[in-house]
Amino acid sequence: MTDPTVVAAECDGSGRHLVRELRPGAFLAPRPLLPCPGRTRVALVGIRAGLLAGDELNLKISVGPGAHLELVEPAGLVAYDHRGGSARWRARVDIAEGGELTWHGLPFVVSTGADVERFMDARLASGARMLWRDTLVLGRSGERGGRVRATTRVTYEGRDLLVEDLDLTDPDLRELPGILGPNRVIGSVAAFGAAPPGPPHPYRMDLAGPGAQVRLLDTVAPAVDAELTAVWESWLTS
Repeated sequence: MTDPTVVAAECDGSGRHLVRELRPGAFLAPRPLLPCPGRTRVALVGIRAGLLAGDELNLKISVGPGAHLELVEPAGLVAYDHRGGSARWRARVDIAEGGELTWHGLPFVVSTGADVERFMDARLASGARMLWRDTLVLGRSGERGGRVRATTRVTYEGRDLLVEDLDLTDPDLRELPGILGPNRVIGSVAAFGAAPPGPPHPYRMDLAGPGAQVRLLDTVAPAVDAELTAVWESWLTS
């Protein structure tokens, strides 16, 4: 296992939001951004071109009681042709009581020939919140896209809030009607720990606890991006 990228945020006794730990990993280096009122902002900056065969990208994110961490991604991530190999992306998120994480992820592109396992494990204590934007793109321009299996598990107060196993490893199956069909862009905005009010959305799914998710499919990214941006901004201010 490669060294993880570590980001730990906390709120001190005076209410200041601080970064307690920033540790670069094999693929991403966390960089503090200019301070903003009420939160700490950290950029996840890529230090390697992308995921190649045998690569394993690990993230460990922790938010202390009452702290608010905003993660910024200046660029997306590309998994290249693994030529028979595979790669992994794993994130472990821990948010303490009253803590909040805002994570606007940029597209994760799975090139033809790639074979990727993605796993998000987020654990929220009582009163914790997380807003996460995620986009999977199957293939670069003109490509069919590689194999990807994206597993997400989110718990709130020790109980499952969202458990999902998105198996897109077989292109022939995922392109069937009723699954993805011709769509190769899968975008979502998810709120965990609180049910966002905002305007109603036809693709909103309320979770088994405090939270909701909107997921969209399309053949191209701009259409998904525009609609999810509206959802993101609405939920961000709620």
